[in-house]
This record gives sequence, structure tokens and C-alpha cells, in this order.
Amino acid sequence: MKKIAFLLALVAGAAVLPGCVSNKKYESLQSQYNRLDSNTRTMRNKYLLTERSLAVSQERVTSLTEQIATERNNNKTLQKALDDCMRSGSQGNLNISKLVDEINSSNRYIQQLVNAKNKSDSLNLILTTNLTRSLNADEMRDVNIKVLKGVVYISLADNMLYKSGSYEISPDAGQTLEKIAKIIKDYSTYDVLIEGNTDNVPISQKNIRNNWDLSALRASSVVQALQNTYGVDPKRLTAGGRGEFNPIADNSSPEGRGQNRRTQIIITPKLDQFMDLIGKAPQDK
Repeated sequence: MKKIAFLLALVAGAAVLPGCVSNKKYESLQSQYNRLDSNTRTMRNKYLLTERSLAVSQERVTSLTEQIATERNNNKTLQKALDDCMRSGSQGNLNISKLVDEINSSNRYIQQLVNAKNKSDSLNLILTTNLTRSLNADEMRDVNIKVLKGVVYISLADNMLYKSGSYEISPDAGQTLEKIAKIIKDYSTYDVLIEGNTDNVPISQKNIRNNWDLSALRASSVVQALQNTYGVDPKRLTAGGRGEFNPIADNSSPEGRGQNRRTQIIITPKLDQFMDLIGKAPQDK
């Protein structure tokens, strides 16, 4: 920042006293200032994206931490019941054995939750890092990336992909789709759902009946581009449309409608065992 301020001072001085600084020197200082200013904006965008990804991961960590605390409280309750049983001597060996088994099962589940929490943290960080490394600062402004329970959600604004009011892929979408295709290919065992979404403004185009049609046609266009132009295996791809019925913002404003006009690319890892671990406790034996 001090360097930028210094350059600004020099540029300002050069503007006031043109006779003291040559045009060549002035242009050099201006070029350095522009380069530093661009780098500052890029770092700011990366910081905002990292902060957003961290917030998503923190929500997952908080949920798992609460589960761990609950299980530890259950464990304390079981341990107290066992201690009471041992002191009173009124319970048979069968009940004592059952309590011991329940305590051991609870301890195992706590450890599984701790492992799942650590795995979830690492998975979210790795996936987010690998996804964002392919996008520049300008693209990040129109791309929203989230990782929830190991599932990657990439949301692209409609103006990045389609011609205005159409489901045809625009020429400018090539670079974005090429990078999305590279991400998909990097995770070759993952399934990919392309999901179209619209605002609630009725469509008036020939051969497009409503927003259901538009959202599904847009998703299909992306799927076919990924298959035919960028070589993604079509067996991994699914195209779907949700019309206007999955909004993320208020359709009463132009800004809200702009957010709702989007295409989501949902990349789902093959993590069945991991998801089962998060969803339920182990079966009693």
C-alpha cells in the first residue's frame, strides 16, 4: 500500500510539474501503478471467495461439533447408569453387559463423528481450492461455488453462458465451459447434474412454452456442449430444469431476478460410506 501511495504521489507530481518528469518516466510510473492496482483488486476478490468458502465449511464443522457434544452427553448418562447399577448390585450381569456394550458403541460413534468432521473439513478445503484455481478474478464475480457434505455446487449467471433470452450457448461461454469441463474430468468418478433455473418473468419465444422449457433446454445445451465440444463422458451427465420454482432471491427486483437466472453444476462424489456415517449411528450388535 505504501508503494502504491508513493507511485500515486509521483504520478500526481508529474501531472502538476510536467517539466520536472519526462513523458517516458511518467508513463513508466503510471504503468506500475495500474499493475499494482490490478493486483490489489485480484487479491481482494480471492480473499472474498476464500472467506465465503470458509463460512460454508464452518457451518459443517459447527453441526458435527454439536453431534459430538450430544454423543458425549449420552455417554456420560450411560456411564452414570452403569455406576449406579454397580453400586446397587440390584441389576443382573446381563443388564451390566448391555450397558457396557452401549457405552462402547457410543464411544465408537463419537470417534467416527470426529473422523468425519476432520474428513469433511479437509474435503471441503481441497475441493474448493481445486475448483477456484481454474477461474480468474473476473469470472469469480459471476460464479458462486459452495461445497456442502462433499457435494460441489457451481452456480453460473445466465449471461456467462447463453445468448440473451435464448437457450443457445454464446460464443463467449467457451472459456468458462472449458474450465468447468476440466474440473469435471479431474473428478472422473463423480456424477454431474446440470440444472437450469429462471426468474418468474414469462418467456415469449417461438417453440418455448414456458420457463420449464427454457430451464431444461438451457441445461441440455450445457450438457451437449460439455459432451460434444469438451469431451466429457455423457454417461456421467444429467440435464434438468427447475424453471422459476427454485429461486435464491426476490423476483421483485432486477437484481433478484438476475440472481435467479442461473445454471447450477452439481458435482457429486462417490462417498456413500462417508455419507452413511454422517447420516446415522452404527447398528447395535
